[in-house]
Amino acid sequence: MANKNLQFKTNYAVSSKIEPFYKGGKVQISKDEKYIFCTCGSRVNVVEISTGKIVHCVEHDDQEDITSFALSCDDELLVTASRALLLKQWDWRQASCTRSWKAIHTIPVASMTFDSTSTLLATGGCDATIKVWDVVKQYCTHNLKGSSGVVHLVQFHPDISRLQLFSSSLDCGIRLWDLRSSQCVCVLESHYSAVTSLSFSRNGDAMVSSGRDKICTVWDLKSRQAKRTVPVYEAVEGVVLLPEKTDLSQIGVKSKNLHFVTAGSKGVLRVWEASTARCVHTQALPSTLALSSEEDEEEDNPRSLTHLFHLPASSRLAAVTAEHNILFYQLPDLATQQQFVGYNDEVLDVKFLGKDDSHIVVATNSCQLKVFQLLTNSCQILYGHTDTVLTLDVFKKASLFASCAKDRSVRVWQMDSDSGQVRCVAQGSSHTNAVGSISCSRLKASFVATGSQDCTVKVWDLPAEFSGAEIHQLSPRTTEKAHDKDVNSVAVSPNDKLLASGSQDRTAKLWSLSGDGNLGLLGVFRGHRRGIWSVCFSPVDQVLASCSADGTTKLWSLQDFSCLKTFEGHDASVLKVIFVSRGTQLLTSGSDGLVKLWTIKTNECVKTLDAHQDKVWGLHGSRKDDKMVTGSADSNITVWADVTEVELAEEQAKQEDQILKKQELSNLLHEKKYLKALGLAISLDQPHTVLTVIKEIRQAEDGGDLLEKTLLKLRVDQKESLLRYCVVWNTNARNCLDAQAVLRVLLTHLPPEELLQYQAVRTHLEGLIPYTERHMERIGRLLQASMFLNYMWQKMRVAGASSGMEQDEEMDTTPVTQTQPLFFIDKENVKGSSDERGDHDDDDDSEQEEEPGSREEDEEEADEVSASKKASASDAREKTRESTKTNGHHQSESEESSEEEELEDDHAVQVVKNVPVSSAPQCLTLS
Repeated sequence: MANKNLQFKTNYAVSSKIEPFYKGGKVQISKDEKYIFCTCGSRVNVVEISTGKIVHCVEHDDQEDITSFALSCDDELLVTASRALLLKQWDWRQASCTRSWKAIHTIPVASMTFDSTSTLLATGGCDATIKVWDVVKQYCTHNLKGSSGVVHLVQFHPDISRLQLFSSSLDCGIRLWDLRSSQCVCVLESHYSAVTSLSFSRNGDAMVSSGRDKICTVWDLKSRQAKRTVPVYEAVEGVVLLPEKTDLSQIGVKSKNLHFVTAGSKGVLRVWEASTARCVHTQALPSTLALSSEEDEEEDNPRSLTHLFHLPASSRLAAVTAEHNILFYQLPDLATQQQFVGYNDEVLDVKFLGKDDSHIVVATNSCQLKVFQLLTNSCQILYGHTDTVLTLDVFKKASLFASCAKDRSVRVWQMDSDSGQVRCVAQGSSHTNAVGSISCSRLKASFVATGSQDCTVKVWDLPAEFSGAEIHQLSPRTTEKAHDKDVNSVAVSPNDKLLASGSQDRTAKLWSLSGDGNLGLLGVFRGHRRGIWSVCFSPVDQVLASCSADGTTKLWSLQDFSCLKTFEGHDASVLKVIFVSRGTQLLTSGSDGLVKLWTIKTNECVKTLDAHQDKVWGLHGSRKDDKMVTGSADSNITVWADVTEVELAEEQAKQEDQILKKQELSNLLHEKKYLKALGLAISLDQPHTVLTVIKEIRQAEDGGDLLEKTLLKLRVDQKESLLRYCVVWNTNARNCLDAQAVLRVLLTHLPPEELLQYQAVRTHLEGLIPYTERHMERIGRLLQASMFLNYMWQKMRVAGASSGMEQDEEMDTTPVTQTQPLFFIDKENVKGSSDERGDHDDDDDSEQEEEPGSREEDEEEADEVSASKKASASDAREKTRESTKTNGHHQSESEESSEEEELEDDHAVQVVKNVPVSSAPQCLTLS
């Protein structure tokens, strides 16, 4: 069982990425030979040669594809042209556009180049015109017309004093333009197909041109005549004149005559002597790259070369292939030094490889395998399979791995531990259909097992050692009809005694790998509702994991073949499953682009990584269990590092730091050191803690002045944070007064110029406005209600009190001791009224439901009853009652009453208070 003290993984972070950076089009290498510039759709990517990583990227705002670009010879200016007919000048190191202007061309620009002084820029358009621009003074200097069709090549003569420009278009001629006169002085005619490149000699008097008509022409620029036509027997895309004063004898350069290198459809570099028109050297390729005579004739050969560059500072050549790979060759022997893969296509599988997992091997949607060195992203491309490679597996000895493909074959590859070079050491072919799954033996490199679309499982024995340069031929030890449909996955157990297979027929099966070489069926795992994509043995327990197109991952017991657990969480097919954390956790990847980390014991998904934008076919963990690698149909390969321990340590340190700061904050508040307390609270970046300090300040003596003095002493960044917190506080009615108090200080004392320097200040202020308006409306309603309540309070009277009570007179608000209906009792007419009540109970009930229009009459009647009640106390009150009945102005009469009447009113109120509750309950009325 797994170690109880094992720390579960909680998270992974991206460690490095291998992503597409070149999908065809123009490529240029900087003058300092540190960067590669290449187009990738609407972007120009800048790749650092030493690391192979994208370090800069420029992109047009309109997302239009970039049709061409040019880097100045001093590596300072980058100009791009898009389909929107705009030219943009970039500070590419900052990825910022410094200038843009209309290209004047009527249709997109096809080619661009700078002169050697980085002053003039020439653009060749699809409209058959050439424009020359002064990028310093920012105007168009020349508009050259006369070409036929698309101008796909423009190039300045390296000697700027000559002011000559060369161009080529669909007529296959090379036009020479004199920029002094803006005239085409001659057309160099030799080619019968598109001219692809030009290369000038050191003194500028000779030039070599290449074309797709399978010839190269050497020109004398003084006489403007062709000196030699060299048949090269391949469509040439790039030509480079070799340096004259360099010892290049290793590649056949024996004389001081002009020699040039060609790159074309055959995919190899060849060296030619111009004077004799013969090939003096052909680049040697590994045996797996040897081209057949049939491939030589193919025009769409994927290994054909499309660009060729000379890098004089490092004495190298750089070539670009039709598969978007960029290769660097070291002179004088043309040895491959570096290779970058610009575009991987769909990644079908990926595995760690080499000592300390320093490399990864990748199967893409092609017949080649790619081995990347993670440190530099440099890549080896392995040829051997003749159809798409589908999957991979690595032996315990990480320098040995196996692959299988649609070509029905299986191959074993070995990486040299010293040089890192990989070669094929064994191959076998026995399946009758595509081989879609492979698994290597775990204890030692003794066999491989494969599963195929022919529904069979085969076990292949390997030789004890791989010696010599020969490729061993493999034959299957045993073949078993395993399933009714395609076998999608096979896995060998950690002790090499069991084999599991998963199929499109929705079942997984367990087989015994007996010593006699036969496969014996032990049991069948049933439960998935769709085809099974992957199976994997636990490294410690007798458990098998499987994942399926039904979106689930299941754990199965090897004892009784029952389902132990089911993990659900992916929205689509689960394509891969592996064990991590010594068998206590699972990693799964799906066609939803997600990678999920599961803890088996709790059946819980502890982390979901939004890893890719498409199906994640490749998923593999390192031998040290400290990282994983994923590969996706979105062409990206991502290496992830386990950051659980780092995160835990950082989180613990953060918590301890916060505890200490909160204690210090408490002490500062107790000591009333508000400025330090506020600064400390802001450093914690916790708005609630800052709000607590603000409240403490406002509650202090002279809180308003103290708050103002404290806030104005804060630093600019602290004020900026405080403004951001105010937006949060202002959303809550309980905290809005504190927020508004802070805002009053900031907006009153800080000049607008300073406020506008704050980050996202406009957004913050816009966020304050709606809530502030809402608070104002709420406070307005509250003030209105309180004024009305105050008015009611002032106008309230106790039943039986004199009508002459003053507005500011104190009322008895003692609550009634017994809850009962409030009504008026006239002691003088108790007998008569009681009889009337007995006869008119129904009338009393109906009076409670009277129309609102009768309220005024009721109030008058209430006044009369109250007045008659008061009249029984004194004659003066009787006069008041009569006056009220006559005029209907109780309040105005009360205000004009004499001091004597006021005393009588006090006496009347006292009388009412002394009436027993049972006979005369209290009643409040509005005057």
